[in-house]
Amino acid sequence: MSHFVYLASQSPRRRQLLEQLGVAYELLLPEAHENAEALEAVLPHEAPLAYVQRVTQLKLDAALQRLQDRNLPPAPVLCSDTTVALGRSILGKPVDTGDAERILFTLSGKTHRVLTAVALGTAQARQQTVSISRVTFAPMTPEQIHGYALTGEPMGKAGAYAIQGRAAAYISHLSGSYSGIMGLPMFETAQLLRAFGFNV
Repeated sequence: MSHFVYLASQSPRRRQLLEQLGVAYELLLPEAHENAEALEAVLPHEAPLAYVQRVTQLKLDAALQRLQDRNLPPAPVLCSDTTVALGRSILGKPVDTGDAERILFTLSGKTHRVLTAVALGTAQARQQTVSISRVTFAPMTPEQIHGYALTGEPMGKAGAYAIQGRAAAYISHLSGSYSGIMGLPMFETAQLLRAFGFNV
């Protein structure tokens, strides 16, 4: 029985959320030669739910291989992926400020889904769960969208916003898991950890 997990994520928000659960962790980050972004490529006509589940499994595969290659002590590996979807359209991370504005304009005045898949596994066993939340943006003016994009906050974030940041000023309603929208749903993650013997 392990007393810690490996967190295979660069996200400071996921670290913070895992700390909130009181779980000890070690980071298990990709090597420079690993193309972590390539794992997130969307397949043609892929539905958002299928996409987020597949990418999370690929992340877990890569992290378990990393664990083996580095000869590290065995412990479960935790991976997660968050996807923003409007209908069947997957809204990924913006490539630049203009792209961030385009994505935010698409979300303005509409309700979208945030899907976060979490996988926990070892070489012998793995489990996965998905949290789906709904977020409504109030209508935003072009000036508001431009101003928010210029803060740099949308960069590196699916859907071009961070709910725990300035975007909260434009979110009129949400249903589901706030922590899931941030990137690691607490309730579902705790269930996975308990299944692997952690006292959460």
